[in-house]
Amino acid sequence: MHPFATYVLRNYYHATGWNEDNLYANLTRSSNAILDFTVPRGLHLSISKSPNALFNTSYSMNAMPSLNGSVGYIFTSCNLDVQSSGSVRFKDMIERFKVYHQPRRPEGKEQEFRSGERVDTRDYLMYGRLYLPTGRLDALYSARLSPTVQALVAAISDPRSSLSAEKRTRGDNVSNVMFSLQHDVGKWCTEYTWSAEDGMWGVRVLHNFGRLGVPVEQPADGTADPSMQPTRSKRVDEEDATEGGLKGRISAGAEFYISAKERSAGVSTGIRFTTLPDATPPSFQIPSPNSPSSSSRGPPSQPPTTITALFNPMMGHLSAAYAARVSRDLSLCSRFDFNVYSYDSEWTMGAEWWMRRGAPKVPDASDEEDAMLDSFVHTDTTPKPEQIIKPEMPAQVEPTSQPDHLDSTADIRGVVKARISTNNNVSLMWEGRIKQMLVSLGVVSDLSSRSKPIKAIGLELSYFSTG
Repeated sequence: MHPFATYVLRNYYHATGWNEDNLYANLTRSSNAILDFTVPRGLHLSISKSPNALFNTSYSMNAMPSLNGSVGYIFTSCNLDVQSSGSVRFKDMIERFKVYHQPRRPEGKEQEFRSGERVDTRDYLMYGRLYLPTGRLDALYSARLSPTVQALVAAISDPRSSLSAEKRTRGDNVSNVMFSLQHDVGKWCTEYTWSAEDGMWGVRVLHNFGRLGVPVEQPADGTADPSMQPTRSKRVDEEDATEGGLKGRISAGAEFYISAKERSAGVSTGIRFTTLPDATPPSFQIPSPNSPSSSSRGPPSQPPTTITALFNPMMGHLSAAYAARVSRDLSLCSRFDFNVYSYDSEWTMGAEWWMRRGAPKVPDASDEEDAMLDSFVHTDTTPKPEQIIKPEMPAQVEPTSQPDHLDSTADIRGVVKARISTNNNVSLMWEGRIKQMLVSLGVVSDLSSRSKPIKAIGLELSYFSTG
Protein backbone atom coordinates (compact mmCIF):
# COMPACT_ATOMS: atom_id res chain seq x y z
CA MET A 1 0.00 0.00 0.00
CA HIS A 2 1.34 3.41 -0.94
CA PRO A 3 2.04 5.68 2.04
CA PHE A 4 -0.12 8.79 2.10
CA ALA A 5 2.88 10.97 1.22
CA THR A 6 3.57 8.89 -1.91
CA TYR A 7 -0.09 9.16 -2.94
CA VAL A 8 0.03 12.96 -2.60
CA LEU A 9 3.35 13.16 -4.50
CA ARG A 10 1.96 11.15 -7.42
CA ASN A 11 -1.19 13.24 -7.36
CA TYR A 12 1.02 16.31 -7.62
CA TYR A 13 2.97 14.89 -10.57
CA HIS A 14 -0.28 14.08 -12.34
CA ALA A 15 -1.76 17.52 -11.67
CA THR A 16 1.34 19.25 -13.06
CA GLY A 17 1.60 16.95 -16.10
CA TRP A 18 4.89 15.30 -15.11
CA ASN A 19 5.43 11.65 -16.11
CA GLU A 20 7.47 9.92 -13.41
CA ASP A 21 7.27 6.63 -15.33
CA ASN A 22 9.54 7.98 -18.07
CA LEU A 23 12.67 7.54 -15.93
CA TYR A 24 15.43 4.96 -16.19
CA ALA A 25 15.03 4.22 -12.47
CA ASN A 26 11.46 3.03 -13.17
CA LEU A 27 12.37 0.82 -16.15
CA THR A 28 11.37 -2.37 -14.30
CA ARG A 29 8.42 -0.89 -12.45
CA SER A 30 5.82 -3.32 -13.84
CA SER A 31 7.69 -6.49 -12.80
CA ASN A 32 8.79 -5.00 -9.47
CA ALA A 33 5.14 -4.39 -8.58
CA ILE A 34 4.56 -8.16 -8.61
CA LEU A 35 7.91 -9.50 -7.39
CA ASP A 36 9.23 -6.83 -5.02
CA PHE A 37 6.18 -5.86 -2.98
CA THR A 38 6.90 -4.93 0.63
CA VAL A 39 5.21 -7.00 3.32
CA PRO A 40 4.39 -4.97 6.48
CA ARG A 41 6.34 -5.95 9.59
CA GLY A 42 4.52 -5.85 12.92
CA LEU A 43 1.58 -3.49 13.46
CA HIS A 44 1.59 -0.17 11.60
CA LEU A 45 -1.08 2.53 11.94
CA SER A 46 -1.38 5.65 9.79
CA ILE A 47 -3.82 8.57 10.02
CA SER A 48 -3.71 11.45 7.53
CA LYS A 49 -5.80 14.49 6.76
CA SER A 50 -6.10 16.96 3.92
CA PRO A 51 -7.73 20.08 5.42
CA ASN A 52 -7.51 21.90 2.07
CA ALA A 53 -6.28 21.36 -1.46
CA LEU A 54 -2.78 22.72 -0.67
CA PHE A 55 -1.89 21.31 2.75
CA ASN A 56 -1.73 17.71 4.00
CA THR A 57 -0.71 16.12 7.29
CA SER A 58 0.16 12.53 8.17
CA TYR A 59 0.73 10.71 11.46
CA SER A 60 1.97 7.13 11.75
CA MET A 61 2.83 4.73 14.54
CA ASN A 62 4.55 1.34 14.67
CA ALA A 63 3.21 -0.58 17.66
CA MET A 64 5.17 -3.80 17.06
CA PRO A 65 7.88 -5.01 17.37
CA SER A 66 8.99 -1.65 18.86
CA LEU A 67 7.04 1.51 19.58
CA ASN A 68 7.90 4.49 17.39
CA GLY A 69 6.15 6.96 15.13
CA SER A 70 6.43 9.92 12.79
CA VAL A 71 4.73 13.18 11.88
CA GLY A 72 4.69 14.48 8.31
CA TYR A 73 3.56 17.63 6.51
CA ILE A 74 3.09 18.32 2.79
CA PHE A 75 2.46 21.64 1.09
CA THR A 76 1.97 22.22 -2.64
CA SER A 77 1.57 25.28 -4.83
CA CYS A 78 -1.32 23.81 -6.83
CA ASN A 79 -4.69 22.45 -5.83
CA LEU A 80 -4.71 18.65 -5.58
CA ASP A 81 -7.73 16.39 -5.80
CA VAL A 82 -6.86 14.27 -2.76
CA GLN A 83 -9.58 11.76 -1.90
CA SER A 84 -10.35 10.11 1.43
CA SER A 85 -9.38 6.50 2.10
CA GLY A 86 -13.01 5.48 1.70
CA SER A 87 -13.51 7.02 -1.74
CA VAL A 88 -10.05 7.00 -3.34
CA ARG A 89 -9.69 4.81 -6.40
CA PHE A 90 -8.21 1.64 -4.90
CA LYS A 91 -5.80 1.02 -7.78
CA ASP A 92 -4.24 4.45 -7.19
CA MET A 93 -3.04 3.23 -3.79
CA ILE A 94 -1.42 0.02 -5.02
CA GLU A 95 1.85 -0.56 -6.81
CA ARG A 96 0.52 -2.87 -9.52
CA PHE A 97 1.30 -4.33 -12.90
CA LYS A 98 0.19 -2.12 -15.75
CA VAL A 99 1.13 -1.12 -19.26
CA TYR A 100 2.14 2.49 -18.89
CA HIS A 101 1.07 5.23 -21.25
CA GLN A 102 3.08 6.21 -24.27
CA PRO A 103 5.67 8.85 -23.38
CA ARG A 104 4.60 12.42 -24.06
CA ARG A 105 6.42 15.69 -23.94
CA PRO A 106 5.35 17.28 -20.62
CA GLU A 107 3.15 20.32 -20.87
CA GLY A 108 3.63 23.19 -18.46
CA LYS A 109 0.93 25.21 -16.81
CA GLU A 110 -0.79 27.96 -18.77
CA GLN A 111 0.73 31.39 -18.47
CA GLU A 112 -1.28 33.95 -16.51
CA PHE A 113 -1.02 37.66 -17.14
CA ARG A 114 -2.34 40.58 -15.13
CA SER A 115 -2.05 44.14 -16.44
CA GLY A 116 0.36 42.92 -19.07
CA GLU A 117 2.66 41.24 -16.54
CA ARG A 118 3.11 37.52 -16.08
CA VAL A 119 1.91 36.53 -12.61
CA ASP A 120 1.87 32.72 -12.68
CA THR A 121 4.43 30.96 -10.46
CA ARG A 122 6.35 27.72 -10.68
CA ASP A 123 4.73 24.62 -9.25
CA TYR A 124 6.45 23.13 -6.23
CA LEU A 125 5.96 20.63 -3.41
CA MET A 126 7.51 20.63 0.07
CA TYR A 127 7.49 17.58 2.32
CA GLY A 128 8.94 16.93 5.75
CA ARG A 129 8.70 14.03 8.19
CA LEU A 130 10.01 13.82 11.77
CA TYR A 131 10.57 10.37 13.32
CA LEU A 132 10.09 9.84 17.03
CA PRO A 133 11.86 9.15 19.32
CA THR A 134 15.01 8.99 17.13
CA GLY A 135 14.67 12.60 15.92
CA ARG A 136 15.50 11.74 12.33
CA LEU A 137 14.18 14.25 9.79
CA ASP A 138 13.40 13.53 6.13
CA ALA A 139 12.72 16.37 3.70
CA LEU A 140 11.88 16.70 0.01
CA TYR A 141 11.53 19.73 -2.23
CA SER A 142 10.34 19.39 -5.82
CA ALA A 143 10.12 22.37 -8.19
CA ARG A 144 9.12 22.61 -11.84
CA LEU A 145 11.71 24.86 -13.49
CA SER A 146 10.21 24.63 -16.98
CA PRO A 147 7.68 22.44 -18.81
CA THR A 148 10.39 19.80 -19.42
CA VAL A 149 12.72 20.33 -16.43
CA GLN A 150 12.13 19.40 -12.80
CA ALA A 151 14.48 19.76 -9.83
CA LEU A 152 14.41 17.74 -6.61
CA VAL A 153 16.28 18.14 -3.33
CA ALA A 154 16.08 15.30 -0.81
CA ALA A 155 17.68 15.44 2.64
CA ILE A 156 18.11 13.19 5.67
CA SER A 157 19.18 14.52 9.06
CA ASP A 158 19.88 11.76 11.58
CA PRO A 159 21.26 12.75 15.02
CA ARG A 160 22.50 9.19 15.50
CA SER A 161 25.01 9.61 12.68
CA SER A 162 27.71 11.23 14.80
CA LEU A 163 29.03 8.34 13.35
CA SER A 164 31.72 5.96 13.31
CA ALA A 165 32.86 4.20 10.18
CA GLU A 166 31.50 0.98 11.70
CA LYS A 167 27.94 2.31 11.71
CA ARG A 168 28.28 3.40 8.08
CA THR A 169 29.55 -0.07 7.18
CA ARG A 170 26.46 -1.66 8.71
CA GLY A 171 24.36 0.42 6.33
CA ASP A 172 22.54 2.54 8.90
CA ASN A 173 21.05 5.83 7.77
CA VAL A 174 23.32 8.85 7.92
CA SER A 175 22.76 12.52 7.26
CA ASN A 176 22.83 13.30 3.57
CA VAL A 177 21.61 15.72 0.90
CA MET A 178 20.94 14.68 -2.69
CA PHE A 179 20.20 16.91 -5.67
CA SER A 180 18.48 15.70 -8.82
CA LEU A 181 17.71 17.44 -12.10
CA GLN A 182 15.32 15.69 -14.51
CA HIS A 183 14.89 16.67 -18.15
CA ASP A 184 12.02 14.94 -19.98
CA VAL A 185 11.14 15.66 -23.60
CA GLY A 186 9.08 12.51 -24.13
CA LYS A 187 11.36 10.55 -26.45
CA TRP A 188 14.37 11.23 -24.24
CA CYS A 189 14.59 11.57 -20.48
CA THR A 190 17.82 12.34 -18.65
CA GLU A 191 18.49 12.65 -14.92
CA TYR A 192 21.54 14.15 -13.22
CA THR A 193 22.15 13.47 -9.52
CA TRP A 194 24.67 14.41 -6.84
CA SER A 195 24.95 12.99 -3.33
CA ALA A 196 26.79 15.03 -0.69
CA GLU A 197 27.47 12.18 1.75
CA ASP A 198 29.75 10.22 -0.58
CA GLY A 199 30.34 12.86 -3.25
CA MET A 200 28.74 10.70 -5.92
CA TRP A 201 27.77 12.06 -9.35
CA GLY A 202 25.37 10.15 -11.55
CA VAL A 203 23.74 10.37 -14.97
CA ARG A 204 20.76 8.34 -16.14
CA VAL A 205 19.26 8.38 -19.60
CA LEU A 206 16.25 6.66 -21.15
CA HIS A 207 15.31 6.64 -24.84
CA ASN A 208 11.90 5.59 -26.19
CA PHE A 209 11.83 4.27 -29.73
CA GLY A 210 8.87 4.97 -32.00
CA ARG A 211 6.47 7.88 -32.07
CA LEU A 212 5.40 9.89 -29.07
CA GLY A 213 1.88 9.89 -27.71
CA VAL A 214 -0.01 13.01 -28.76
CA PRO A 215 -3.02 14.19 -26.74
CA VAL A 216 -6.21 14.05 -28.77
CA GLU A 217 -8.26 17.22 -28.84
CA GLN A 218 -11.81 16.88 -27.62
CA PRO A 219 -14.84 18.90 -28.70
CA ALA A 220 -16.10 21.54 -26.32
CA ASP A 221 -19.25 19.55 -25.53
CA GLY A 222 -17.16 16.60 -24.37
CA THR A 223 -18.44 14.24 -27.08
CA ALA A 224 -16.46 12.59 -29.82
CA ASP A 225 -17.73 11.18 -33.08
CA PRO A 226 -15.30 8.47 -34.25
CA SER A 227 -16.59 8.80 -37.81
CA MET A 228 -15.37 12.42 -37.83
CA GLN A 229 -11.92 11.53 -36.50
CA PRO A 230 -9.07 11.61 -39.02
CA THR A 231 -7.63 8.28 -40.02
CA ARG A 232 -4.66 7.43 -37.83
CA SER A 233 -1.50 6.56 -39.69
CA LYS A 234 0.30 3.40 -38.74
CA ARG A 235 2.97 3.56 -36.11
CA VAL A 236 6.52 2.85 -37.17
CA ASP A 237 6.77 -0.29 -35.08
CA GLU A 238 3.41 -1.54 -36.36
CA GLU A 239 4.66 -1.43 -39.91
CA ASP A 240 7.76 -3.41 -39.07
CA ALA A 241 5.96 -5.98 -36.92
CA THR A 242 5.44 -9.43 -38.37
CA GLU A 243 2.19 -11.32 -38.22
CA GLY A 244 1.86 -13.69 -35.28
CA GLY A 245 4.40 -11.88 -33.08
CA LEU A 246 4.04 -9.37 -30.28
CA LYS A 247 3.68 -5.78 -31.41
CA GLY A 248 5.17 -3.26 -29.08
CA ARG A 249 7.49 -0.40 -28.30
CA ILE A 250 11.01 -0.50 -26.96
CA SER A 251 12.75 1.68 -24.39
CA ALA A 252 16.48 1.48 -23.65
CA GLY A 253 18.62 3.31 -21.14
CA ALA A 254 21.77 3.38 -19.07
CA GLU A 255 23.27 4.96 -15.98
CA PHE A 256 26.78 5.94 -14.95
CA TYR A 257 27.91 7.08 -11.52
CA ILE A 258 31.27 7.93 -10.00
CA SER A 259 32.40 8.86 -6.49
CA ALA A 260 35.72 10.65 -6.07
CA LYS A 261 35.43 10.33 -2.29
CA GLU A 262 34.92 6.57 -2.33
CA ARG A 263 37.10 6.10 -5.43
CA SER A 264 34.47 3.95 -7.05
CA ALA A 265 32.35 3.97 -10.17
CA GLY A 266 29.56 1.97 -11.71
CA VAL A 267 27.54 1.55 -14.86
CA SER A 268 24.40 -0.34 -15.86
CA THR A 269 22.22 -0.64 -18.92
CA GLY A 270 18.70 -1.87 -19.51
CA ILE A 271 16.04 -2.45 -22.12
CA ARG A 272 12.25 -2.80 -21.93
CA PHE A 273 9.70 -4.13 -24.40
CA THR A 274 6.03 -3.28 -23.88
CA THR A 275 3.20 -4.58 -26.01
CA LEU A 276 0.83 -2.50 -28.09
CA PRO A 277 -1.85 -1.37 -28.03
CA ASP A 278 -1.73 0.17 -24.59
CA ALA A 279 -4.24 2.22 -22.63
CA THR A 280 -3.52 5.49 -24.39
CA PRO A 281 -5.58 6.76 -27.32
CA PRO A 282 -5.04 6.68 -30.22
CA SER A 283 -3.09 3.44 -29.65
CA PHE A 284 -6.27 1.90 -28.29
CA GLN A 285 -9.80 3.10 -28.78
CA ILE A 286 -12.97 1.04 -28.87
CA PRO A 287 -14.74 1.90 -32.12
CA SER A 288 -18.27 3.17 -32.26
CA PRO A 289 -20.94 0.73 -33.46
CA ASN A 290 -21.87 3.35 -36.07
CA SER A 291 -18.33 3.52 -37.36
CA PRO A 292 -17.79 1.81 -40.71
CA SER A 293 -14.72 0.07 -39.38
CA SER A 294 -16.34 -1.23 -36.21
CA SER A 295 -16.92 -4.62 -37.70
CA SER A 296 -13.30 -5.01 -38.75
CA ARG A 297 -11.69 -3.69 -35.61
CA GLY A 298 -11.88 -6.01 -32.64
CA PRO A 299 -10.32 -6.21 -29.20
CA PRO A 300 -6.58 -6.38 -28.68
CA SER A 301 -5.09 -9.62 -30.01
CA GLN A 302 -2.31 -9.80 -27.42
CA PRO A 303 -2.24 -9.64 -23.63
CA PRO A 304 -0.53 -6.67 -21.93
CA THR A 305 3.09 -7.80 -21.61
CA THR A 306 6.33 -6.25 -20.37
CA ILE A 307 9.79 -7.77 -20.87
CA THR A 308 12.86 -6.18 -19.25
CA ALA A 309 16.56 -6.92 -19.02
CA LEU A 310 19.23 -5.21 -16.90
CA PHE A 311 22.99 -5.70 -16.93
CA ASN A 312 25.67 -4.31 -14.65
CA PRO A 313 29.01 -5.20 -16.28
CA MET A 314 31.18 -4.11 -13.35
CA MET A 315 29.28 -6.22 -10.82
CA GLY A 316 28.58 -8.95 -13.36
CA HIS A 317 24.87 -8.94 -12.50
CA LEU A 318 22.27 -9.86 -15.12
CA SER A 319 18.51 -9.72 -14.56
CA ALA A 320 15.70 -10.58 -16.97
CA ALA A 321 11.96 -10.39 -16.19
CA TYR A 322 8.78 -11.32 -18.05
CA ALA A 323 5.38 -10.04 -16.85
CA ALA A 324 1.97 -10.41 -18.47
CA ARG A 325 -1.70 -10.06 -17.63
CA VAL A 326 -3.16 -13.42 -18.57
CA SER A 327 -6.74 -12.58 -17.65
CA ARG A 328 -8.77 -9.61 -16.48
CA ASP A 329 -7.77 -10.06 -12.85
CA LEU A 330 -4.60 -12.17 -12.95
CA SER A 331 -1.04 -11.06 -13.76
CA LEU A 332 2.00 -13.33 -13.64
CA CYS A 333 5.71 -12.53 -13.60
CA SER A 334 9.00 -14.41 -13.48
CA ARG A 335 12.54 -13.07 -13.10
CA PHE A 336 15.95 -14.68 -13.43
CA ASP A 337 19.00 -13.15 -11.74
CA PHE A 338 22.50 -14.34 -12.55
CA ASN A 339 26.04 -13.24 -11.70
CA VAL A 340 28.60 -13.97 -14.38
CA TYR A 341 31.50 -13.88 -11.89
CA SER A 342 30.22 -16.07 -9.05
CA TYR A 343 27.63 -18.07 -11.04
CA ASP A 344 25.09 -17.38 -8.32
CA SER A 345 21.55 -17.38 -9.64
CA GLU A 346 18.00 -16.91 -8.39
CA TRP A 347 14.65 -17.52 -10.02
CA THR A 348 11.65 -15.63 -8.66
CA MET A 349 8.00 -16.10 -9.60
CA GLY A 350 5.03 -14.00 -8.58
CA ALA A 351 1.33 -13.43 -9.14
CA GLU A 352 -1.17 -10.60 -8.67
CA TRP A 353 -4.85 -11.48 -8.40
CA TRP A 354 -7.61 -8.88 -8.10
CA MET A 355 -10.65 -9.87 -6.04
CA ARG A 356 -14.06 -8.46 -6.98
CA ARG A 357 -17.43 -8.37 -5.27
CA GLY A 358 -19.52 -9.53 -8.19
CA ALA A 359 -20.13 -9.04 -11.88
CA PRO A 360 -17.90 -6.34 -13.42
CA LYS A 361 -19.46 -2.97 -13.96
CA VAL A 362 -19.59 -1.06 -17.23
CA PRO A 363 -16.15 0.44 -17.93
CA ASP A 364 -15.91 4.16 -17.39
CA ALA A 365 -13.99 6.52 -19.64
CA SER A 366 -11.77 7.44 -16.71
CA ASP A 367 -10.26 3.95 -16.62
CA GLU A 368 -9.03 3.23 -20.13
CA GLU A 369 -6.70 0.42 -19.10
CA ASP A 370 -9.48 -1.62 -17.49
CA ALA A 371 -11.68 -1.07 -20.54
CA MET A 372 -8.90 -2.42 -22.74
CA LEU A 373 -8.55 -5.54 -20.59
CA ASP A 374 -12.29 -6.09 -20.56
CA SER A 375 -12.40 -6.13 -24.33
CA PHE A 376 -9.42 -8.49 -24.42
CA VAL A 377 -11.00 -11.04 -22.09
CA HIS A 378 -14.63 -10.93 -23.20
CA THR A 379 -15.62 -12.58 -26.46
CA ASP A 380 -18.31 -10.08 -27.36
CA THR A 381 -16.55 -7.61 -29.64
CA THR A 382 -19.55 -5.37 -30.28
CA PRO A 383 -19.23 -2.38 -27.95
CA LYS A 384 -22.21 -0.69 -26.42
CA PRO A 385 -22.62 3.07 -26.84
CA GLU A 386 -21.87 3.70 -23.19
CA GLN A 387 -18.62 1.69 -23.50
CA ILE A 388 -17.05 3.96 -26.10
CA ILE A 389 -13.83 5.45 -24.81
CA LYS A 390 -13.59 9.13 -25.53
CA PRO A 391 -10.30 10.75 -26.54
CA GLU A 392 -7.96 11.49 -23.68
CA MET A 393 -7.54 15.04 -22.45
CA PRO A 394 -4.08 16.42 -21.63
CA ALA A 395 -2.58 14.87 -18.52
CA GLN A 396 -2.68 17.96 -16.34
CA VAL A 397 -6.47 18.24 -16.52
CA GLU A 398 -7.28 14.57 -15.97
CA PRO A 399 -8.66 13.61 -12.57
CA THR A 400 -6.40 11.23 -10.72
CA SER A 401 -9.22 9.40 -9.06
CA GLN A 402 -12.94 8.95 -9.11
CA PRO A 403 -15.53 8.40 -6.38
CA ASP A 404 -16.79 4.85 -6.04
CA HIS A 405 -20.01 5.54 -7.95
CA LEU A 406 -17.99 6.75 -10.97
CA ASP A 407 -15.04 4.35 -10.76
CA SER A 408 -15.17 1.33 -13.03
CA THR A 409 -13.04 -0.56 -10.49
CA ALA A 410 -15.38 0.17 -7.56
CA ASP A 411 -16.33 -3.52 -7.41
CA ILE A 412 -12.74 -4.41 -6.41
CA ARG A 413 -12.51 -5.58 -2.81
CA GLY A 414 -8.83 -6.40 -2.69
CA VAL A 415 -5.71 -7.77 -4.32
CA VAL A 416 -3.63 -10.81 -3.39
CA LYS A 417 0.09 -10.89 -4.20
CA ALA A 418 2.30 -13.95 -3.90
CA ARG A 419 6.03 -14.44 -4.45
CA ILE A 420 8.27 -17.50 -4.31
CA SER A 421 11.94 -17.88 -5.18
CA THR A 422 14.60 -20.56 -5.36
CA ASN A 423 16.07 -19.31 -2.06
CA ASN A 424 13.00 -20.89 -0.38
CA ASN A 425 11.43 -17.58 0.62
CA VAL A 426 7.67 -17.29 0.18
CA SER A 427 5.74 -14.04 0.62
CA LEU A 428 1.97 -13.60 0.63
CA MET A 429 0.06 -10.34 1.05
CA TRP A 430 -3.55 -9.20 0.84
CA GLU A 431 -4.47 -5.54 0.40
CA GLY A 432 -8.00 -4.23 0.45
CA ARG A 433 -10.48 -1.78 1.88
CA ILE A 434 -12.60 -2.39 4.97
CA LYS A 435 -15.25 0.28 5.47
CA GLN A 436 -13.30 3.57 5.27
CA MET A 437 -9.88 2.08 5.98
CA LEU A 438 -7.18 0.66 3.71
CA VAL A 439 -5.66 -2.58 5.02
CA SER A 440 -2.52 -4.59 4.22
CA LEU A 441 -1.89 -8.03 5.74
CA GLY A 442 1.15 -10.11 4.84
CA VAL A 443 3.45 -12.92 5.87
CA VAL A 444 6.98 -13.98 4.89
CA SER A 445 8.13 -17.57 5.44
CA ASP A 446 11.27 -19.63 4.90
CA LEU A 447 10.49 -23.13 3.64
CA SER A 448 13.97 -24.38 4.47
CA SER A 449 13.75 -23.56 8.18
CA ARG A 450 11.98 -25.96 10.53
CA SER A 451 12.74 -24.01 13.70
CA LYS A 452 11.45 -20.66 12.40
CA PRO A 453 9.29 -21.12 9.28
CA ILE A 454 7.62 -17.71 9.74
CA LYS A 455 10.16 -14.92 9.26
CA ALA A 456 7.77 -11.98 9.52
CA ILE A 457 4.09 -11.15 9.73
CA GLY A 458 2.48 -7.75 9.71
CA LEU A 459 -0.67 -5.67 9.55
CA GLU A 460 -0.93 -2.12 8.23
CA LEU A 461 -3.98 0.12 8.67
CA SER A 462 -4.30 3.44 6.87
CA TYR A 463 -7.01 6.07 7.16
CA PHE A 464 -7.10 9.57 5.68
CA SER A 465 -9.82 12.14 5.30
CA THR A 466 -10.42 15.46 3.56
CA GLY A 467 -12.01 18.75 4.55
